[in-house]
Amino acid sequence: MIFELYKKEGETPLEAIEKFRKENVRFGDQKMTYAGRLDPMAEGVLLVLVGEECKNKDEYLGLDKEYEFEILWGFQTDTYDTLGIPKINKRFKHSDILESVGMLEKMKGKFRQKYPPYSSMTVKGKQLFQWAREGRLGEIKIPEQEVEIYNTELLGEKYLSREELIENILKRIDKVKGDFRQEEIKKKWSDIFSYLEVEPPSRFLISKVKIKCSGGTYIRGIANDLGGIVFSLKRTKIYK
Repeated sequence: MIFELYKKEGETPLEAIEKFRKENVRFGDQKMTYAGRLDPMAEGVLLVLVGEECKNKDEYLGLDKEYEFEILWGFQTDTYDTLGIPKINKRFKHSDILESVGMLEKMKGKFRQKYPPYSSMTVKGKQLFQWAREGRLGEIKIPEQEVEIYNTELLGEKYLSREELIENILKRIDKVKGDFRQEEIKKKWSDIFSYLEVEPPSRFLISKVKIKCSGGTYIRGIANDLGGIVFSLKRTKIYK
């Protein structure tokens, strides 16, 4: 059996599955798994396989997907989203945004994408995020995979003040349970915004994008390539 769940922001896929199991006791102890991970800060459609269908997981991992995501410009993090250690992108200029948005069209088609350092891809028996946490990424070669972008669309833009932005980021990080370095990350964000109280800019631009892509594409990686970080991410559709 196959089900589409809606994973909330702050949940892990496993938490979403356990909630589904408790609400559907008829499945008892049948095996359940998900096909296509969503990061803790992401929300949206999560494909869950039950019972014998779990054996066919690999068939579902490559399904095309559609996302809506927001890019926050002017920052970088080690996770490529807000749940990471941040720093100001000092080389970033407001004029770069138009060029970056234009790059979206040029990214259509197939290309090789590196796995983000904070991902579950296994290298030498250890997941990439473990290598990253240990500060040992320099000891390995980060693998790549072929992905494809079919279509992109700029949906709109908005500005947030310093106060609105830091409140939003900290509030959403607080939704995440488990060990994702939350306290360290929140402190780093607070430190950056304390610095920005005396330094421009006073407003921060966020662009919203819609994208259809192949299974396995990391939206965080796309945002990083464009020069920003993922501010919010929603998987809106899985093409079966």
